[in-house]
Parts: sequence; C-alpha cells; structure tokens
Amino acid sequence: MAAPTAYSLIATDLDGTLLRGDDTLSERSLAALARAASAGARHLVVTGRPAPRVRPLLDDLGSTGLAVCGQGAQVYDAGADRLLWSVTLDRELAETALGKIEAEVGLVYAAVDQDGVDGLTLIEPGYLMPHPTLPALRVERRDDLWCEPISKVLLRHPYLSDDELAATARSVAGSLATVTMSGPGTVELQPCGITKATGLALAAEYLGLGPDRTIAFGDMPNDIPMFDWAARGVAMANAHPELRSVADEVTTSNEDDGVAVVLERLFPGPRRAWRPV
Repeated sequence: MAAPTAYSLIATDLDGTLLRGDDTLSERSLAALARAASAGARHLVVTGRPAPRVRPLLDDLGSTGLAVCGQGAQVYDAGADRLLWSVTLDRELAETALGKIEAEVGLVYAAVDQDGVDGLTLIEPGYLMPHPTLPALRVERRDDLWCEPISKVLLRHPYLSDDELAATARSVAGSLATVTMSGPGTVELQPCGITKATGLALAAEYLGLGPDRTIAFGDMPNDIPMFDWAARGVAMANAHPELRSVADEVTTSNEDDGVAVVLERLFPGPRRAWRPV
C-alpha cells in the first residue's frame, strides 16, 4: 500500500531526536511509527552510534530491516545481523589528525568505535562517555585504540566547547577526516566524504526509494547533510542552532515526542490523548 502522504521514507536520528534523555522510546513514538508503517512508509534509523550499540534499540522498534550507523559509515541489516556496507577510518590518518588537533588546542581525550557487528567502543584514560548507558572498554594507553579497524574517533576537550573543538579540528585536520558534532561532548572524526547522507542514500537505494519522498528528523549539526539530501528536514525544539537554521520545520523536543507530533499529522489515525509520563 502506498503511503497517503508525500513521504514514503522516514529517517530519524536517535539521541536527542527519537530517543528520550534516558535512552527510551515512548509509546507515543512507537505508535506513530507503527501507523506510518501500516500506511506503507519505511522507517530508517540514521545514527552516529555503531551497529552493535543500535541492535537493542532496533529490537525495541521491532525492526528487522536496515539501519544507517556510525555517522553513515555502516549500513546494517538487522534481520541478518550483518553489515551490507562499511567504510573504515585509516588509523594512521586518525593518529595524524589527533596530533594536528592537539598541536593547536593541547591534550584531548579520545575514544574509537571499532568496525564490525561485534566491534567494541574503546576509551583512553580521561575520556568520559557522553552516554553512560552505552558500554565501553577502557584501555591503558592511546596506542591500544588502534588495535583493530575503526569506523570513527570520538574527541573531548577538558574545557573547550564542542563548537570550538569542532571548528579547530576542521581547520587543521579537515583534509584527513570528516569532522562532525553529533551531541553534547561528542566531536567525531570519520572517513573523508562519509556523512549521514551518504549512508542514507545507499540504504534508500537498497529499498528502491529516493530523496524526493524522504522526511528526516534530527537535532545536531551532523544531521545537516541528511537534511540537505531529504525532501524535508525537521529539527527538534532542542536542536543545535546550526541545524534549526537549515530545517524546513521545527517540532517539539525529543522529551515531548517531537517525531510523533509530526508523524501523527502526516499519518492521521484515531485520536488519543497522550499524557506525559
């Protein structure tokens, strides 16, 4: 059955967008996605989280389809538990980029997401996970971060803001890696040319869909390429100003089920009074 609106593909970020602050999915959001699916629309998670950190959430969504992970570096098939496509960040380039950044701003703390469906998140001494609920393995020294192929590097600075760190990283290391900012305390280095848009475009092609019937939801500057690719971009009320400035629409916050608010309008069904929990 064809979707009754202009949109056949719904692309949602997770953290700060579809997920609440406690990493949960609300009943309202699940119901809105289910209603869109019953109308024929497809849902794609498009997230900075690597595939192993996304599997439990896909289970909550009842998804056995595709997901775009690792800031677009991975297209994951949940039903088969395998990567259909992945790109790794050259580890020598990553070390060089870190050296250039530290030459400008002093010591930074680093972590990496390993490639693969069972890849680990490794963190060096001093690095604090921005999402404490996500599993990570602390290593003894930075050299241990490079023991296996990686999809990206995550950076934190003792006192610089994310915007300041990202701007400096782009200015000195932008030729070595794509620099993104995906959340509070989360500046990342990923393979050159890889963004959420590249992964979303590839996943959409697998599904036989294109940008003209895609609506995307996000909250951070790393979602800008996805908004540029999709026909419509919807920013959350809690979104970074850079994303809000390029969005076609601003909905309510992730805590107030902003994704569901828009989907209920696009895919109307029986009215229900939703109350905060």
